[in-house]
Amino acid sequence: MNALRLSLPGIFLAATTLSSLAPPLCLQAQAPTAYKYIRVGKAADSHVTPRPGFALMGGGSDLDEAFRWLCDRSSGGDFLVLRATLDDDYNNYLQGLCRLNSVATLVIPSREAAMDPFVARAIRHASAIFLSGGDQANYINFWKGTPVQAALNDAIRQNVPMGGTSAGLAVLGQWAYSAQGDKPDEPNLSGETALADPFDPHVTLVQGFLKIPVLKGFITDSHFAKRDRMGRLLTFLARLNKADGKAAAAQPPKIRGIGVEEGVAVLLELDGYCKVVGNGNAYFLRPSARAQVLAAGKPLTFRGVMVRKVAAGHTFNIAFWRGNASRYALNVEAGAIHSTQAGGAVY
Repeated sequence: MNALRLSLPGIFLAATTLSSLAPPLCLQAQAPTAYKYIRVGKAADSHVTPRPGFALMGGGSDLDEAFRWLCDRSSGGDFLVLRATLDDDYNNYLQGLCRLNSVATLVIPSREAAMDPFVARAIRHASAIFLSGGDQANYINFWKGTPVQAALNDAIRQNVPMGGTSAGLAVLGQWAYSAQGDKPDEPNLSGETALADPFDPHVTLVQGFLKIPVLKGFITDSHFAKRDRMGRLLTFLARLNKADGKAAAAQPPKIRGIGVEEGVAVLLELDGYCKVVGNGNAYFLRPSARAQVLAAGKPLTFRGVMVRKVAAGHTFNIAFWRGNASRYALNVEAGAIHSTQAGGAVY
């Protein structure tokens, strides 16, 4: 069944595909800050048992293999796409790619929308959840501390498979670069800016938005090589592993990083085993020591960050930190990155 959509001034109605979840039409979106729910497929919700797993997608063109993996984990149930802006571009794509009971897009563009009871109910009834790209600041500003955050973490506990691309990937780890210091007319935080001053106001880090046990102690980043984000991920790791007190300084660094290239996904199991798919690489970073120079207004010095570069088609285990990977080290000296790879390649 295809969605019949009526667009009226300030009102969005999803008419013929309303499931048992949907509120009366009078409670649908009635202002630009209200939610939009667009569903295709069957109107009645399925009753399936999903299988857990997390698809960490690096952005760029949609990767069919990663979405099929999520669909398979959903057991053919109800696939829900979450976003804070834009529309239902994924609905027809996923309906054509996978055999699903339904595909729905839920646009939650404000904290007011995130408080609507229907929104949390829709998340809790999903058999798979995908966080789209966009601006992760919206996810943090609009959804953190609301029933949306609670429902997402309930879904994780209920073994609902979850994935995210670009901004959606950025919020999957225990720690996230929130982009709350960015402005609409400015480019994203660059590695050069972060390395030159790790405490630049644009380096905004938050924790605990999502509580995915296997990603505890991780921060993730997307569009990795194409947008040259190694420098900023190194800066994030330096900041997050900063020791507060002598007791902490005596412990090894605990926060690690995952960088995923465009057109690549890391398909992650609950036990830490993952497969890299697509066309490109994923990078797993583990500091061996804390930053040597980490101060406001000063370029970063951060030596001994060990990198495991895993090409598509190969596997890695983030719990045991081993797999089919190329190994090299990165050292940051006064804001400049030096690599032990042949030719000094950072990626």
